[in-house]
Amino acid sequence: MSKIETDLIHQGSAFNETNAVVTPIFQTSTYYADSDLQAYIIAATATKHPGFYHRHGNPSNSQAAAIIASLEKTEDALVLATGMAAISTAILAVVKAGDHVVTQHSLYSGAMLFFREFLSDYGVQVTHVNQTDNKAFEDAIQENTKLIYVETPSNPNLAITDLAFIGELGKKHNITTMVDNTFASPINQQPKDYGIDVIVHSATKYLGGHSDLTAGAVCGSKDYIHKVWRRSLTLGGSLSPFDSWLLVRGLKTLSMRVKQINENALALAKWFEADRRIKYTGYVGLESHPQYELAQKQMKGGTGMLSVELIGDSEEQAYQNAQQVLNKLKIFANAASLGGVESLVVHPASMWGGHHNQQQKQSGGITAGMLRISVGIEHIDDLIADFDQALEGLQA
Repeated sequence: MSKIETDLIHQGSAFNETNAVVTPIFQTSTYYADSDLQAYIIAATATKHPGFYHRHGNPSNSQAAAIIASLEKTEDALVLATGMAAISTAILAVVKAGDHVVTQHSLYSGAMLFFREFLSDYGVQVTHVNQTDNKAFEDAIQENTKLIYVETPSNPNLAITDLAFIGELGKKHNITTMVDNTFASPINQQPKDYGIDVIVHSATKYLGGHSDLTAGAVCGSKDYIHKVWRRSLTLGGSLSPFDSWLLVRGLKTLSMRVKQINENALALAKWFEADRRIKYTGYVGLESHPQYELAQKQMKGGTGMLSVELIGDSEEQAYQNAQQVLNKLKIFANAASLGGVESLVVHPASMWGGHHNQQQKQSGGITAGMLRISVGIEHIDDLIADFDQALEGLQA
C-alpha cells in the first residue's frame, strides 16, 4: 500500500488515458456516444461515468475524487462545485421532511445557515449542542434522528469534537455520522479511523491550496456516493473541468504544504501566547488549549488555523483594536477563505455579522476582539514580525 505522498501524485492516473504526464483539461460538456445502444445506456446511468455528459462525470473529476477518497480512506468520493454544494448535497442524500439532525453550535456560517434556514423550511428538525459535551449529543437523539453532523476543529473558535465518541454513537443508534474535515485536512486528521461514515470538504481550502478555485468533496461508501451523485444530478453542482484540473494539481503538494503550515502555525501560536497584547490564543497544538489531549489523540498535526482574542476592556475597544491590526498588517491579507499558501486573517464578528444575531455569535464563540488566522507557507520570522508591528499601540 502506497504512502500518502505517493498517492497524491499517482492515485487516479488510470482516468488519464492519454500519454500526457499531466492529465489534460477535458474541456467538453458532452462526449460522442458509442454506436452500441447498450453501451450508451450504461454510460448514461453509471455512477460518475467520465465519458457521457459533464454533469454526470469527467475524467479529471474522477481523478480528483480517487485521490481524495484514498486520502480519507473511504471507498469512493465525489467532487462538486463548492464546499457548500458538497455539504448540502451530502446532507440531502441522508435526510428528508420529518427527519431530525443533531449538530453543534459552532459551525462554518454557510453550513449554519443551511441547518437554520434551509432545512427548517423543508421540514427537517435540527438540534444544536455544545460540541465539547459528549453527553449533549446523546441526549439530543430522537426516534427520527437520521444524521449527526460535526465540524472539528470548528470554525472559527477551534473547538474539538470527539470523533471516536461520535462514530460509536452513530453505530449504536444506526444514525449516519458526517464530519466537515476542512480545517484539519486529511494530512492532520482522518475521521474514518474513528468510525465516521461521511467526510465532507471545502476543497477550495487546503486540498486546492492556492486560492484559485472553488470546489467541494464528499467521501463515503460506494452506495452512499451513488446516492449523493444522484442528488447532484438534480441539484446541478458539478465541478468545472478547469477547476477539477486545478484541484488535481493542488493535491500533489498537499502533504508538503500542510507540514510547513503546521510548523508555522505552532510557532506563531506560541509567540501569540507569550505576548501581553493577546488576551487568548486558540490553537489545538498548544497545551493551553482546553481539549489539547483530545486533539493529540485524534489529530496528527495542529493545522494552519488559529484564533486570537485581542486585548480590550470593552466590546467597542476590542473592535477598534481589531480594526487597527487589520489596517496595519502587511503580509496577512484581510480576505475570506483559508488553507492557501498565503497567510490570511479575518474578523469573524464582521464577516458573519449579517448572518448571526448576538446570541448566535456568542454560542459560536465569536467576539468583537477575535481574529481568525489562516497561516501560510511564508517564512515564520516575517509572519511574526508582521503581527508584532501591527499590534503596536493597542489599547487595553
